[in-house]
Amino acid sequence: QVQLLESGGGLVQAGGSLRLSCVASGGAFSSYTMAWFRQDPGKVREFVAAISASAGDTYYADSVKGRFTISRDNAKNTVYLQMNSLKAEDAAVYFCAAGGYTIATMRYDYWGQGTQVTVSS
Repeated sequence: QVQLLESGGGLVQAGGSLRLSCVASGGAFSSYTMAWFRQDPGKVREFVAAISASAGDTYYADSVKGRFTISRDNAKNTVYLQMNSLKAEDAAVYFCAAGGYTIATMRYDYWGQGTQVTVSS
């Protein structure tokens, strides 16, 4: 069983930056595709970015492409989401996810509890 713990959320002004971290434990982190999703209250959970197990492939939602960067450190069992040029519409709870599938399947078996990102305009 994989446990995921996100951190790094907070309040930031529009145009600012935040870096989210997600530490995994209890599983073979280096074999998992990792991803970030986000959810606003009352809305469907939305895909943000994903990175393959080897970090050779990444994939982004169009809404964040060019502003967000996903990366991972397999030695630290950690995946990151660097968020730049934040906009009000980026505000949400951000969730880390892990799955033993390719990025294209968009299937994730393990989820963190989320970290809140608030963007003030």
